[in-house]
Amino acid sequence: MQENMSNHTLTAAPPAAEATVAGRRSRTFDSFQVPQYRLFWSAIMAQMAAMNMQMVARAWLIYELTNSYAMLGLMGLANAVPMLLLSLFGGVMADRVPKKRILRDGQWALAAVAFATGLGIVFGVISLDRSTGVEFLLLTSVLQGIVSGLMMPARQAIIPEIVGPARLMNAVALNQAGMNINRLVAPGLAGLIIAILGVKTIFFAIGALEVTGGVLSAFLRPSGVMALGRRRTWSEMRDGLRYVRDSTTLMALLILTLLSVLLSMPYIALMPAFAKDIQVVHAGGYTWMGSIPLLGSVPELLTKSSFRLGLLTSISGIGALTGSLLIASMANRNRGAGFLWSVLGTGVALVVYSFTTSFGLALLFMIGLGFAQSARMSLSNVLVQDAVDDAHRGRVMSIYMMEFGLSSFSSFGVALLAGAVGIKWAVGGAAFLLVPLAFYYFLFNPRIRRLH
Repeated sequence: MQENMSNHTLTAAPPAAEATVAGRRSRTFDSFQVPQYRLFWSAIMAQMAAMNMQMVARAWLIYELTNSYAMLGLMGLANAVPMLLLSLFGGVMADRVPKKRILRDGQWALAAVAFATGLGIVFGVISLDRSTGVEFLLLTSVLQGIVSGLMMPARQAIIPEIVGPARLMNAVALNQAGMNINRLVAPGLAGLIIAILGVKTIFFAIGALEVTGGVLSAFLRPSGVMALGRRRTWSEMRDGLRYVRDSTTLMALLILTLLSVLLSMPYIALMPAFAKDIQVVHAGGYTWMGSIPLLGSVPELLTKSSFRLGLLTSISGIGALTGSLLIASMANRNRGAGFLWSVLGTGVALVVYSFTTSFGLALLFMIGLGFAQSARMSLSNVLVQDAVDDAHRGRVMSIYMMEFGLSSFSSFGVALLAGAVGIKWAVGGAAFLLVPLAFYYFLFNPRIRRLH
């Protein structure tokens, strides 16, 4: 009982503070005035850096081992299935267990998976020379999906408890900005480390980052009202699903987010193929770029697919960071229309990116794609969180996060389609469907367009 009372104290914001915040909502870095948010943001920065580096390292490794579009899709599927199966349970946990405990233990578990992968390379279980280790990588992908499915709802649901409702959009956007800073730096760094020091080094670095995030999370104060008492887990899951079903706004937001994710996210799983087979740089190209001290010729680095993959992923972070900071600076109005425009922009940018064979142009279009995707993700998160009450927040966010797990199924389908019609038509064709989808919501679902 004492812990519950303490948690209520943590989540309640003094009226004077709320009034102060209301008068300066448009300040970009407002949430950093909350010490607990600064600690949370630092922990998430470490985890996001690890996640972005792992996306590059594992995707590059599986494509080097198999040279298969389908295996890229299957790797994502191995991660998504346990995430989907356990996400609703993770949502119940987020409404029942202190969220900081879930974050701390989850990051340490992810560190163990990363260290195990690095040791697998050291001891030859994973070997590029012998083309072995695919099964091991699939297993680590499954383990990561299990941990992520349990911890992601808590990672989202803890934000309003830390900053309060007036700072929610700013805090979510700053959280997205942190992810985008990592998108800007971490993938390129991962590709560089793989090219220079070898792939095993990157997995030990990932493990160290996850340990750091877990330690920082351990210093968060307990949060979460544990309002579910002794009711059965399955009953609470059904209650959460009924809550979403009975809210027209939530249903419309979650459906649009689901379709946006399914149609736009497959390109991420297939980026190693774009970097290796489509947006190719030949020896001697881009000679005007010169060299980097200690690293040698930039054009020589660009001939390495791991470096191009990291650079493509990182460069999207420039646009993504700009988009998230723009959302962080917005007042709490016109967010529904902004969400629909971001869906439209994502579709257009991804279609253009899919059909370019120039690496230089691909880098340019990646900036626009990063901007649109970041705005879409920030605004969808804020609009969903704003439409839900505190008692159901963890379970609703678990449904929201399940949609990102479902993207791996669409990635697998698009990967199979790429084998039949080509990667450009498969990814670009899926992205093009976002254009009529956005116009449909603009014209026939004014409820979403008018959300503030």
